[in-house]
Amino acid sequence: MERRKNMPDLKDQLHAVWLCIQIPRAGGRLLETGTEDFLKSKLEGTLGNVPVIVVLTKYDILVDRVERTLNEASLDGLSEKAIQELVKEGAETEVQNTCIGPLEEFTGSDIPHATISTAKGYKETLTGLIQKTETCVNLHLEPDAAVMTSVAQRVHPGLKIKALIKIGKQRYWNALMSCPTFKNNQMKDCLRVLHNDIVDVWNFRDPHKYLRSQQFRDLMMTMVDNIQAESTTTSMTFGSSMSGPIVSMLGALSGPAAPIVVPIAAVAVFVAQWVYEVYQISDVVLQRLMAYIMHLTLVLQTLFFVSKSRVLTRRAIKLAVKSYLASPIKEEVLTRIQDYVQGLAILAHADKDILDKIEEMMQFYEMDAAQVSELEAKIPDVDLLPDEPW
Repeated sequence: MERRKNMPDLKDQLHAVWLCIQIPRAGGRLLETGTEDFLKSKLEGTLGNVPVIVVLTKYDILVDRVERTLNEASLDGLSEKAIQELVKEGAETEVQNTCIGPLEEFTGSDIPHATISTAKGYKETLTGLIQKTETCVNLHLEPDAAVMTSVAQRVHPGLKIKALIKIGKQRYWNALMSCPTFKNNQMKDCLRVLHNDIVDVWNFRDPHKYLRSQQFRDLMMTMVDNIQAESTTTSMTFGSSMSGPIVSMLGALSGPAAPIVVPIAAVAVFVAQWVYEVYQISDVVLQRLMAYIMHLTLVLQTLFFVSKSRVLTRRAIKLAVKSYLASPIKEEVLTRIQDYVQGLAILAHADKDILDKIEEMMQFYEMDAAQVSELEAKIPDVDLLPDEPW
């Protein structure tokens, strides 16, 4: 840890420590001697600003134990939901008495902590741990370390959106209409820059680099080819509007493994001429750049739920694309962009406002831990192998 803490490159440095301790039974000892020594070194400043988060593991075992010890007579007439709340309250009380109290007594301070389980149905606890870690890193280290934390993790899609916004602000999103990086380049090259940055933030397990393939790029460019959208006044959240199409698509895959058909073939034959035009300031160009950023972000957010942290296949990517195209979000995003661009007074001087609008739209579709858990519970686990061609 000392070696990593002093490395010159931020990406190689120590950003946080998870101190994992299994939740003990009532009366059991929480801190072993080695754990106490480590906490003392933190309190004495040996780790400097590097945050330590105490991770209390196997929370599911505690919940089961609390449920078994409930007085059955006291449960008469209670709904299943009320019983679950009663169990949760009992488990939280147990954690406070056997873990948090002794921990605070030893350290004399409030050490960040999280209760987790890797058992099925407890994914929200992992999301909470990742959220707490990102918050601690952001509070105690330089902002770029928190961004790296969000990029590295594969649990919380909401933090991916936050990292994407931060990276966009640091780079060229704040100058989409006056960007020297894009000047004198064809639109396909400008989109390639945007594409790579967004894909990198999501950090999928993509050893074959399918997300950087020309086939996937062409598919995304086709998605912004038609920039005319039907006007709509309906507002929705990502979870409510995406769960239906994803669940429907995955349900269809539970039978024979029929190929997933997306408009890849048409793209391979014809790519719109505008892709080869040289970047220039216009409302159409702005709409396409904004649409590409939003569509790609939301397709990858859909892929997050479809892939479930597994190695990516072309079949999984095509399923995510098809689910997104089947949802009402694509047209809603385009309508929001069109309404915004048409309302701009002076296009060439609107860079700051454009960045704010992209941030606003991304935050609108960002999901918190509870929404992530709710959507994941609805999505069945489907084997996306064997793979299939584009």
